[in-house]
Formats: sequence, C-alpha cells, structure tokens
Amino acid sequence: QVQLVESGGGLVQAGGSLRLSCAASGRTFSSYAMGWFRQAPGKEREFVAAIGDSTWYADSVKGRFTISRDNAKNTVYLQMNSLKPEDTAVYYCNAVNSIAGKTYEYWGQGTQVTVSS
Repeated sequence: QVQLVESGGGLVQAGGSLRLSCAASGRTFSSYAMGWFRQAPGKEREFVAAIGDSTWYADSVKGRFTISRDNAKNTVYLQMNSLKPEDTAVYYCNAVNSIAGKTYEYWGQGTQVTVSS
C-alpha cells in the first residue's frame, strides 16, 4: 500500500511559477513510475507528466513543466513555470507499479492550482 500526499498548490498570476510536491509512504518508492494528472472543472482528468526510466510530458506543458523525483525522500516534484490560466485545475499525484503481472496504482487527494489572468 502506498499513500500519496500532494502539497504546493495555490493561487498564482499568469506567467508565475509553482512547485508541487508529492510525498509517498512505503519502502518501494523507487520501483514505482510516478506521474501528475490534472482535472479542471467540468473536464476529465488528463495526463500532465510522468517519470520512470524516462520522463514524459503532455504537449500542453512541454517546455514549461519539469517532473523530477528524489528517491531518498520518497518525493516526486512538478516544477511549473510560465503558468497560464488554462493550467488551473486540481493536480493529482499518481504511482504505478507492476509486480508479477499485477498492476498497482495509487492516487493522492489532489492539490488546487489556480492561475489568474
């Protein structure tokens, strides 16, 4: 079982920056692929970024957002620069691992990011 706790959300003006953190419980953090998703009001949850053996980004955030992880601290980060009003959403941390053919997936409770124009 993995518990994920996000932090770092808030209100920022367009063009500003925020850094989200996701702290994970458990001793096998390094074996999990970690990701960030977001959900805006009235929209479906969408992929933002992920980190495993490599990093992946949604086209909408490439060049502005950077995902990273510190396995010693069991934490994954999302550095968000040049924020736009359309980045406003609840941001969720995600952890995925496959063991013996079974997939384990966990979600955090989310943190609100609001970008004002």
